[in-house]
Amino acid sequence: MGPLSGIIRRPLVVVTAVGVVAVSSDIPDKLSNSTVSHYPSCTKPSDIHSLYSFKDLKSWLSQISLSNLSQLSFTSRIRIPIDSINYHTPNIRFLWSQNQKLFLQQSSATVASPPALVKLYRSVNFAQPPQPTEFTPVVSPPSEALYKWHLPKVNAEGISSNSDCLAEKAQTVVVLLGWLGAKQKHLKTYAEWYTSRGFHVVTFTFPMSDIISYNVGGKAEQNVGLLADHLASWVGEELGKKLVFHTFSNTGWLTYGAILEKFQKQDPSLEGKIKGCIVDSAPVASPDPQVWASGFSAAFLKKQSIATKGFQASHVAAVEVEELNGGTAVGELKPPVAEQALLVILEKFFSVVLNLPSVNRRLSDVLDTLTSEQPKCPQLYIYSSADRVIPAKSVESFIEEQRRAGHNVRACNFVFSPHVDHFRNSPELYTTQLTTFLEDCVVPLCKVAVSKS
Repeated sequence: MGPLSGIIRRPLVVVTAVGVVAVSSDIPDKLSNSTVSHYPSCTKPSDIHSLYSFKDLKSWLSQISLSNLSQLSFTSRIRIPIDSINYHTPNIRFLWSQNQKLFLQQSSATVASPPALVKLYRSVNFAQPPQPTEFTPVVSPPSEALYKWHLPKVNAEGISSNSDCLAEKAQTVVVLLGWLGAKQKHLKTYAEWYTSRGFHVVTFTFPMSDIISYNVGGKAEQNVGLLADHLASWVGEELGKKLVFHTFSNTGWLTYGAILEKFQKQDPSLEGKIKGCIVDSAPVASPDPQVWASGFSAAFLKKQSIATKGFQASHVAAVEVEELNGGTAVGELKPPVAEQALLVILEKFFSVVLNLPSVNRRLSDVLDTLTSEQPKCPQLYIYSSADRVIPAKSVESFIEEQRRAGHNVRACNFVFSPHVDHFRNSPELYTTQLTTFLEDCVVPLCKVAVSKS
């Protein structure tokens, strides 16, 4: 998901604290892969329809036990004080002290919580920040590598020996914009695939703390501005340099929109340097509280979230039949009770936050840019009918809108794979889609070289 409000209220803190209380060590570390017996549907433009600043947050959010969470009776008594919200006065301000403890200053809104819980979330301790030597970003705040530059591996497998192809790739940088909760290590596989084929790569992620404490024009947007400035400087060094953006989920997609805004204000000609945009597991081009709730729930619960589970082939077939009949598929996998409760809380929370005037206005600006002011470069959308965070229908609707606007759009529905998990589930199909897109639209000299060999 993308930018959040700086006016973060107590309900989200309560949700986080509940997760701390429910920590369990018996979390499975691996997920079973879905068995695929249906072919994903991939299309080209000619088709009409588509078929942090901490070293580690101690992984406490990833260790939430749903079984323990569901046993906490007070979770059912959490109330969202919507009626008493004062839009002009923040309920909570995040203040960092030198001893690295999080203190919460309250205003008027209240939530039914036991004293022990109040004491808990007033004294959450975080790990010590990493040493600067652990990361080597080009430009970043001293305690966190928000973005990193990855050099091409010239002698790696998959690089054409054609000198024109090599030169064209050497002038191209692929910008990977991570999903909500992603860290640099999560983008490593994608970065290595690109660098092994001769491309420069920049990986960018937001620490969860920056997302949760977001405010318009604050630290998060300043970091995006730093990245945009650096990219503008790089492509301006000499003629022929170009950019490709590869975004993940709505967070990466909205970050891309913020960069486009920056380019348009700084130098409109920079958009001409963008030669392709790859959108993985996005978008939903509206501030939908349900989608935001699903995204944050997946980020908090990680592997325990139902969002990490794909569909079996038999289930997808049942879904297709039921959708034709306007119903819900029998046997559809439902979230556990505790996750359903979390989703309800988050959805109510975002139904308020996303309608705050400053937040709604900022989101509308970025969404307008992404909807009607995109560069005239080819677009590739990778999505799945099994995505429980970003509905496939939302992606397909946006694809058709972009095609009607005259954009060169390709799409591939992976059918079974979960949210931002298409590469891991179907690596051959995923890399084939990337290779074809890049050779057709970004580095055509490499395609010529392959055809001649």
